[in-house]
Amino acid sequence: MKHGLIHIYSGEGKGKTTASVGLAVRALSHGLNVAYSSFFKHPNQTGYNEIIVLKNLGAKIFSFSEGMPMANPHITAKEYWISTNDGLKELLHFVTENKTQLLVLDEILIVISCNYLHEDELVEFIKDKPAELELVLTGRGATEKLIEVADYVTIFAKEKHPYDRGIQSRIGIEY
Repeated sequence: MKHGLIHIYSGEGKGKTTASVGLAVRALSHGLNVAYSSFFKHPNQTGYNEIIVLKNLGAKIFSFSEGMPMANPHITAKEYWISTNDGLKELLHFVTENKTQLLVLDEILIVISCNYLHEDELVEFIKDKPAELELVLTGRGATEKLIEVADYVTIFAKEKHPYDRGIQSRIGIEY
């Protein structure tokens, strides 16, 4: 790929992370260099086995915190802000140095909607990324500015969900 495009998977519906993992598996199966970064979920604690599968398939995995302050009371807003900003800098350096062809920033959009990162900082990251890097941004709350710079925008809409009937998340389906 000579020109990497920007994907946004957003909305209230289920499937944003699943779609990004599927794209990462497809890219890995074609020999592309893939990196996957989690900004909200903490795979080592919550057992996101798809992260293990991506790692076993050859993806480089990054996680810059133990979750967000609203989900982990042991993390302050300032600590999370620092880890997120430092994480983006580390990722930019990594993808540039390692000629990464696909980078997934899982839940980065919720980081912005919760005000732990300003959208201008992510727009700047997008402008500074290597031209050949395909970039996937997931999470609820995609802003108009980010939608404008994206090439693909998919909004997942929840029409109906078992959780609304009291059915809890199930291993292998929701996580």
